[in-house]
Amino acid sequence: MKYLKIFFIICLSAVLLGIGTVAGLYVYYKDELPSVELMRDVELQTPMRIYTKDGKLISQYGVKRRIPVSLDEVPETLVQAIIATEDSRFYEHIGVDPIGVMRAVLNLVVTGEKGQGASTLTMQLARGFFGLTRKKEYSRKVKEVFIALKMEQELSKDEILGLYLNKVELGHRAFGVGAAAQVYYGKPLSELNLAQIATIAGLPQRPSASNPISNPALSKQRRRIVLLRMLDEKYITRAQFDEAASAPVTGKRHGAELDMSAPYLADVVYNEMIAIYGKEIAETSGFRVFTTATSVHQAAAEKAVIRNLHDYDERHGYRGPIAQIWKPLSANVLAQEGLSLPLSKIDAEKITLKYGPFERPQQSTLEAILHDTPVIGALIPALVLKTQAQSIEVLTLDYGEFTITWDGLDWARAYINDEKQGPDPKLGSDIVNQGMLIYVRQRPHDNVWQLSQLPLVEGAFVAVNPFNGGVDALVGGFSFFQSQFNRATQAKRQIGSTVKPFIYAAALDNGYTVASVMNDAPINQWDASSGVAWRPQNSPPLYDGPIRMRVALGKSKNVVSVRLLRGVGLSATRDYLTKFGFERSEIPLDETMSLGSGAHTPLELATGIAIIANGGFAIRPYFIDRIENGAGDIMWQAEPVYACDPCDAYNLDGSLKPPAQLAKEQSALQRQRDAYIEARLAAQFNNSGSPNSTVITKKERRIMQSAPQVIPPQTAFLVAQMMRTAVRGNGRNDTYWLGTGWRATNILRRDDIGGKTGTTNDSRDTWFAGFAGDLVATSWVGFDDNVRQLGRTSRNQNLINKNPERFNYIGNAVIGGESGAKTAQPAWIMFMENALSATPEVINPIPVDIVRVRIDRKSGLLTRKTDSSSTFEYFKKGTQPTTFVNQDSFDLPIEAGKKQEPVFDDLF
Repeated sequence: MKYLKIFFIICLSAVLLGIGTVAGLYVYYKDELPSVELMRDVELQTPMRIYTKDGKLISQYGVKRRIPVSLDEVPETLVQAIIATEDSRFYEHIGVDPIGVMRAVLNLVVTGEKGQGASTLTMQLARGFFGLTRKKEYSRKVKEVFIALKMEQELSKDEILGLYLNKVELGHRAFGVGAAAQVYYGKPLSELNLAQIATIAGLPQRPSASNPISNPALSKQRRRIVLLRMLDEKYITRAQFDEAASAPVTGKRHGAELDMSAPYLADVVYNEMIAIYGKEIAETSGFRVFTTATSVHQAAAEKAVIRNLHDYDERHGYRGPIAQIWKPLSANVLAQEGLSLPLSKIDAEKITLKYGPFERPQQSTLEAILHDTPVIGALIPALVLKTQAQSIEVLTLDYGEFTITWDGLDWARAYINDEKQGPDPKLGSDIVNQGMLIYVRQRPHDNVWQLSQLPLVEGAFVAVNPFNGGVDALVGGFSFFQSQFNRATQAKRQIGSTVKPFIYAAALDNGYTVASVMNDAPINQWDASSGVAWRPQNSPPLYDGPIRMRVALGKSKNVVSVRLLRGVGLSATRDYLTKFGFERSEIPLDETMSLGSGAHTPLELATGIAIIANGGFAIRPYFIDRIENGAGDIMWQAEPVYACDPCDAYNLDGSLKPPAQLAKEQSALQRQRDAYIEARLAAQFNNSGSPNSTVITKKERRIMQSAPQVIPPQTAFLVAQMMRTAVRGNGRNDTYWLGTGWRATNILRRDDIGGKTGTTNDSRDTWFAGFAGDLVATSWVGFDDNVRQLGRTSRNQNLINKNPERFNYIGNAVIGGESGAKTAQPAWIMFMENALSATPEVINPIPVDIVRVRIDRKSGLLTRKTDSSSTFEYFKKGTQPTTFVNQDSFDLPIEAGKKQEPVFDDLF
């Protein structure tokens, strides 16, 4: 009895000591323990996602990859795998598993090492959620226990499990099972098989070392352990175990599951978000950023730019393979070396040392070579296995062996330089030989496989909504992964003749009319200060003599642009060009201004053209439509200015409201305004300071803020009319002529098109800027090295034979010198073809104070004739001609008496 009493006292003392120890530890650590209540409302660090305006995911940014999922979205098999492996008594314990603790203590006593941690899922969550170290320290374990107990009191088991599944680190920056499924398998959780589920369930203990990318062998071992635990817990059958355990390791690195690729656009938006929120908040707060671009227009722009650059690259010739991996041993080499087949080992080594490999390597070696050669967009590395008469056999990693027919080879005459190409190929062996490492691609418009190469030329494209400035599409180059330099927003290049619409607008506001007759004759001006004569020339150097302004712009007459600049004045013209958004410091104060020596970005040029297209309103380009948080709440909404004044009659997309809707809204708006005024009066009378809840917000009033009117609507209309002339055939019979951008109307078959080609000296930069439907777009093509000329191409009869009647319109069969019409405009046309395929024509109304009269085509004066010598023309009211042409004589009204300002610099 005595000993029993002593034992009882010892046990009681131990219990009291234990309780006291725990209480003491709690008091010691309580200030360091976080509030578990925060976990209910915590926003998991999720990456920023960027979408098109219509909700297509185009990019994801953030160090931590996380795709939050609710517990009911997680497959039951994955829940079972996690519980079986990490905490089989999860639904039974109170946050700490006594059996697991005893097992860990026993292990410590036996081995003297802290080998088993006895961490439950709740304790692991506590460690991960509150940033506790993974080191096996007693203090960390005590904190885990206290937090876990507190969590179990305040959160349900399902809440704890849901948080764990979204928080747990699983390697390769994947946090949570949703992200792991995407990173390792490129799939949502619902599409994973048992082997893949077991792989993910095996990651929490050693995510960096046991994942299927870093260590496939260890990952397979860990997967087997998970499957054994599931079998022990009777979650799976033996047959399921055998099948999953023997399955190959299929995990590999996957990027974010994007709906479409638009990296240059996404990068612009990402940088704006960083500027607004800072990098840490922007990348971890789960923002959903919706751009102003639609998926249809963005995809059309990407496709148009890439195809156009391939077309340019192909018509200039094939530059050769990436490398020669092996080559067949020719009879000439054998004869030259005095050898014959079969070769001895010594002779084979001698030949290989002198001429390179001549035996095809093992398949595994070929696959390794292909694996190490980067895929660039649609360009896929391939090895030439065999050349035949007019086809080749190639090997690729993903598509195996297949044949490229002559249709995919016939373009590939040899590149000599930018001005010269080799003879048209006739055989496959004229182009490539066995053993060459090359690029191939599948043409998107007809799915034909063809030989290809990485274009060295670059391009940019931007489309803007002229009504509100929203950027509808943006492409900054051929491949973002080759070059992150965004040529659409960052590259300031000389804009050439695309400056002329702005010069002509200045002239129209300074006494000229669309029918003013100018002298299209050579200019030869001596500059005494430099001792150099300035001789701006037309391109091509053809001169028409007396010419109306409309025709001069359509034919892009350089000397007429110079004469108009002289008529308006250098300083006045530069001031006028700033109305279109161009920086004054970037506009040269000399006569080269009239020929586009100023350097601007494609976005700046598109913004300027939008002012002409929208009736003279200075819209501001913007990229972000709205920003939402992870719950879908709108954090920020764009408030652009609109090209209307007043704007009550317009919808946000620029379309006119139906009369009945407009009348109803105006009536409701008036009632709101009346109530607001009454509330203001009452507030003032009662000295309450404000009308409180009766204040009407901007959103409630549906007010669209008008953009400033920077040029008269009549001027914008007349310039747009001249730009329409520049993209079509004009006149009849003997008076017929083509605008420089005639391909646009010829191919698109629309009447709501206007634009302007642009080519700088020596074809270093080529442009096309214009409007169609409800879009304005700018296309640029050139080399990043702005000294390099785009060159010219000769006829490739192989390509001409495919379309003999229209070969010189657009595509890889275009011949002659590269120019805005041949080099940049095709991308614009291909974009508009897709973007406007289902869009009706948009014809803007004629502004007030515009009149239309019949004039003589040569003199611009009134005429009574109705034959091909006459045409109807628009004028600002009061500027139309008042005299009729004398058909017997016509004198050119050259700008006599106008002061000519000095020329400071040579052109370009």
